[in-house]
Amino acid sequence: MNDLSSTTEPAAPATTQGTTQGIPQATAPALPVIERVRHELKRRTLTVRTVEYVTPQMLRITLTSDDLGDFASASADDHIKIFPPNGDREPEGRDYTPRYFDTDDRTLVLDFAIHEAGPATAWAIEAKPGTTLPIGGPRGSAVVSGVNSWLLIGDETALPAIGRRIEEAGENDSFIVIAAVAGPEEEQRFETKARVDIRWVHRPLSKAADAAPLVEALSAVETIPAGTFAWIAAEASVARAVRADLTENRGHPLPWLKAAGYWTKGKADAAEKDV
Repeated sequence: MNDLSSTTEPAAPATTQGTTQGIPQATAPALPVIERVRHELKRRTLTVRTVEYVTPQMLRITLTSDDLGDFASASADDHIKIFPPNGDREPEGRDYTPRYFDTDDRTLVLDFAIHEAGPATAWAIEAKPGTTLPIGGPRGSAVVSGVNSWLLIGDETALPAIGRRIEEAGENDSFIVIAAVAGPEEEQRFETKARVDIRWVHRPLSKAADAAPLVEALSAVETIPAGTFAWIAAEASVARAVRADLTENRGHPLPWLKAAGYWTKGKADAAEKDV
């Protein structure tokens, strides 16, 4: 049973005036509500059902277990901990986004960007039906409500959360998406009722810690509608640079933004939830 007790962050009515490349934005509506929902922290051992390549460098693994009947993940950017084998050493937890889950079917889908080195990537490459994987969480969810307009910016590691948010959206939702990948072969398709404008940025993986391609793509977005929630996830320094560009140069209001470093160049398991 999940602990459904939650707290809601302050969201008093307010208005914010911003600019978009020198063009004033319309007055933004009241602040978005961000509800923190805590879940029962539970450890599960899952079994691989299927393995498929979404793109040449993105591996999708569907896992199953009877324990998934009470699995809960209330936000598209939630994280679980996976504990892949690590030789003779104690398994190290790694954060991954639940790309999709079905409690009735007892399944959980995870996407792995396989160009990264490490025990999680090694496990994913070797995984086959019947392989097992211990997981924990999610510990909680930050649920954003009162938002129909989204600006999503990220790299390969952010695509599971981006894809899930788009596919869970309704017909009244709209998205501007800026996603950095290695090339056109790494672009993904998302099934959704929402209106989506996806702008793919192609850059080599060796430049994944360079913010310039994403900042340049953001500068090409002429208008960011008032009431747009901006969500950024990439290498920590990249996320920080994009956030600064969005707030300092575009006047995007801070309450309408969340930025996270999903990884840090040169460091293992060095995510920054807020940058």
